[in-house]
Amino acid sequence: MAIANDITLNVDYLNDGNTTAEAYENEDRTGNRSTYAGENHALDARDQINFYRSYNTKNGNFKGVSKSSFKLTKDFTVTGVDGLAALTAPVICEVSFSIPVGVSAADVKKVRQRALALLDDDTIMDALNVKLMI
Repeated sequence: MAIANDITLNVDYLNDGNTTAEAYENEDRTGNRSTYAGENHALDARDQINFYRSYNTKNGNFKGVSKSSFKLTKDFTVTGVDGLAALTAPVICEVSFSIPVGVSAADVKKVRQRALALLDDDTIMDALNVKLMI
């Protein structure tokens, strides 16, 4: 089973409980990769989500680890070092999972919800991403 051809994300841009629906449409599904384009996607202004997967490899008595990930890419215009030039550059967010075969969906959901809580914490994310503090 694959991810639907059209997906909608309800994005809380201000982290205040109010969401905006964003639609993405599958534009390519090849092998272990699938690419979705947002409504405002263009070749010179990317707005994409890529999904990736790799299957587990059994090793002795261990069933292996399944790997999956997604990458959000959104281009923005920034000012160059000269203070004048307008340059296009992407913000990229990559999230990956390595899940031992046999772990329950409920346990994976707990880890996923912990990751969401971390991503949703403005104090931590601003310190990490804006100030590069660790």
